[in-house]
Amino acid sequence: MDRKSRIRLYWAIVVVGGATWALAQNMQRGPARTPHGQLTIPCSSCHTSISWSPLRAVLEFDHNRETRYPLHGMHTKVECRLCHAKLVFRDASTTCAGCHADIHRRQFGGNCEQCHTVKGWQVSTKAIREHSPRFPLTGGHAAMDCEACHRGAAAAQYAGLSTQCGSCHIADYTNAKTINHRAAGFSVSCDTCHKLDSWFTVQFDHARFTGFALVGSHARLACSDCHAGNRFQGTPADCYSCHTKEYAATTNPNHVAAGFPTNCSLCHGSDNWTTSTFNHATTKFPLTGTHVTTPCAQCHINNIFAGTPVQCQGCHLADFNKTTDPNHVTAGFPQDCSLCHSTTNWTGALFDHSKTGFALTGAHAPLQCASCHTNGQFTGLSAACVSCHLTTFKNATSPSHVTAGFPQTCEVCHSTTAWSPASFNHSTTKFPLTGAHVTVACTSCHINNVFAGTPTDCYSCHKTEYQTTNNPNHAASGFPPTCASCHTTTAWTGATFTHNQFPIYSGTHAKVWTTCGDCHANSSNYQVFSCIMCHTHTQSATDPHHRGVRNYVYAPTTCYSCHPTGQGGR
Repeated sequence: MDRKSRIRLYWAIVVVGGATWALAQNMQRGPARTPHGQLTIPCSSCHTSISWSPLRAVLEFDHNRETRYPLHGMHTKVECRLCHAKLVFRDASTTCAGCHADIHRRQFGGNCEQCHTVKGWQVSTKAIREHSPRFPLTGGHAAMDCEACHRGAAAAQYAGLSTQCGSCHIADYTNAKTINHRAAGFSVSCDTCHKLDSWFTVQFDHARFTGFALVGSHARLACSDCHAGNRFQGTPADCYSCHTKEYAATTNPNHVAAGFPTNCSLCHGSDNWTTSTFNHATTKFPLTGTHVTTPCAQCHINNIFAGTPVQCQGCHLADFNKTTDPNHVTAGFPQDCSLCHSTTNWTGALFDHSKTGFALTGAHAPLQCASCHTNGQFTGLSAACVSCHLTTFKNATSPSHVTAGFPQTCEVCHSTTAWSPASFNHSTTKFPLTGAHVTVACTSCHINNVFAGTPTDCYSCHKTEYQTTNNPNHAASGFPPTCASCHTTTAWTGATFTHNQFPIYSGTHAKVWTTCGDCHANSSNYQVFSCIMCHTHTQSATDPHHRGVRNYVYAPTTCYSCHPTGQGGR
């Protein structure tokens, strides 16, 4: 008899026995008590009046409304007696563990619904499909049975398992044949090379874990090409360690004889071994201009690369010696070709004359070299103007430079822009030109081209004006010949005289006089002046006041000898 048949038989006995017992109690003691414990629903919701058992075909009992445990999913199809094994319905457990044995041995706790649902006993929630964040099931792991990983000596083990690859795959690691992982010293972190989709698809991030990125031809090589004999630890990363034979066997050029460095990457790339390029800029002599397209052997004769000179004459000494226009040897040119020549074009040389201390400016710039460097002479030439312009200096007639005694420093008056017109900065002499002197022709002062020794005093040029002036008569009046005392260079007329000896601009004399003739009655002789022309005291009135005054004489200037100039009165 199976389990369900045994359960039905049990309930039949219980119901029949219960009915017989209830009937006997009813006959002896009155109304029977229900064996289900306290209920709030009538018996007729489940039982019939004909017989206590079997129950009604359609029960009028709503488990979802009448109880605190709604039936959902697979629970709606379960027979009542499978959960309510006892007649007292309220004693039935509402927890999963009350009905379902824990095959996980409480490794996950008693909360079954954290993995299972009432829709089906099989695990199907999103959290389990993803195997929780600790170890998501992806790739080949997603198709595995739980027991494939969760296995133990007595029963399945779920809690406390390691998430490291080696915890499950240590046998695969140990038994690997293509590359002996243990001998190679590989890490037991399988995901370094293996992927979750397929155990046999191997991919190793060579750049990340070794620092040596596999690019070009290296990416297509088998591991054993570099890691011979399954040797992975300590494999050198320099080119020469793998390419020693190629280095030694190369003859065009012979690397060993040429003393090439063993760093192959200086010339070779990982894409193609035979096509090599050398970055000459990494040396002391970067290639520019026509040097870029020059074959290596043209400079590195007989495959000599080490110690090749970087000076121009190292390659171009023959060109230097045979050049005749101009003759470099005779001219004593330095052998540094870069002073005039460039790597772009050997001909059409240009020389930076400013490096000699004599920059070519103005009319000097377009001159041919031979104009100054006659007979191919370049060294030892003087930078003085007269060394080239002495003839011009001697032949100058307007004015005659020789007669005038001009210095032979042409740049004092001339410039390189144009030989004429010349200009002389008179302020460099002891007599700067100001006012009307600026526009005066040189010959007005420098008569007969006499420039040296020309006097700088005014009288030397203005003697005639001094002698012919009548208002006042400078000579008769005894005026000093220092014209600058009254005159300026701006205008000859409108002279002013500072009356220092006899102050007429202050005291009682200020603003009293109007013309020089107020005091100087004789315009021909300003040495003569009279006080009594303004201070008109008669002799008869003056003499009594001066009795006893020593040296008193009634005369035009007597007052001045005794009376202060600032206190005179009329």
